[in-house]
Amino acid sequence: MLAANLAADLDAWLRLLTLHDQDELVDAEPDTMRFRIYHLPARLAAHARRRYLRLAPDWPWAAAFVLVWQRLTGLAAVT
Repeated sequence: MLAANLAADLDAWLRLLTLHDQDELVDAEPDTMRFRIYHLPARLAAHARRRYLRLAPDWPWAAAFVLVWQRLTGLAAVT
């Protein structure tokens, strides 16, 4: 029960912090979020001590994932 509540809270915070201006994802159900944001066709590659995430070019929600990633990494660290 605790794990399910934690997952629901994290999903709600993700939508609140990063998808507040995306009309089709702001009120998305958990299944929609899982299909469009969490399960993405990508490869994680390592080169010269850096990691690269290579998204599939034909994936229709790549722009939404990139937007979420940029907004999450741009948040200020809690001190």
